[in-house]
Amino acid sequence: MSEITSGTNGSDTGANGACRKLALGMAAVFLLVLALITIGNAESMISDFAAAGVHETLAHIWIWQISSVLAWLCVTVLVWWGVARIRPPRFTWPMVAILFVIGLPVASGCHIGLMIAFRSLVYAAEGERYHFMGDIANPYLYEFRKDVPTYLQFVTLAGLCQWLLARVGTQTPQPELEKGRYLAVGDGAVTHQVPIDDIVQVTAAGNYVEIELDGRALLHRATLATMESELGGRFVRIHRSRLINRDAIRRIETNQSGDFEVVLSDGSTAKGSRRYRADLEQRL
Repeated sequence: MSEITSGTNGSDTGANGACRKLALGMAAVFLLVLALITIGNAESMISDFAAAGVHETLAHIWIWQISSVLAWLCVTVLVWWGVARIRPPRFTWPMVAILFVIGLPVASGCHIGLMIAFRSLVYAAEGERYHFMGDIANPYLYEFRKDVPTYLQFVTLAGLCQWLLARVGTQTPQPELEKGRYLAVGDGAVTHQVPIDDIVQVTAAGNYVEIELDGRALLHRATLATMESELGGRFVRIHRSRLINRDAIRRIETNQSGDFEVVLSDGSTAKGSRRYRADLEQRL
């Protein structure tokens, strides 16, 4: 995700710096908590095995715990992506709940599959063969029940982090309002003053438009036609559902059908329709 700065883009004293520091801080806390949980679980398992008279090497117990955490870290990327695209107001709260319930077995399945793969690789390197919870009647159901609270925690944390980053990243000091044009973007009870210069593209999203600022996405209740009029001639339509900032265009690649793809300044790409190709070329 990217941020709007107060002053020069990339400044560590503006919203860019504040958002970057917040993101790094949250990531550090998350990894620290995850490490502490891993150590706690491993030590508890070692104690439980000793009390029950179960003979297992310390190395294997640590391999089990670390492989589970690594698998969850991989799944966290999918959870973050899902929360960013499903959370309100893109979908209603009931629909959000349904989609995340559907995502639960998917996330758990990915976690279990990756966990088994990691453990099998380590065991194979030791010249052994890994058996997934051979003493448990239904190991997959057992692991799924353990995954439910972890999944819910990760979804909640992702939603909270994205909510915080969206608010820190769009804060602009009042004196900056005099230096250029700004777009008032409503987000519930909060109205953000977004520098138009920083907007890369605007995409229709139902009754909303999604405003991208170097990778950050903000939802704004407006039609694309209204935005096209409000933003002025610096923005050009390349698709019936997309506007892009002409200054952000770095390269245009056309395919055999006549449709094209625009490479933007933030490294992202936007697909364009051949219907709008001529107008784009005239305005560049």
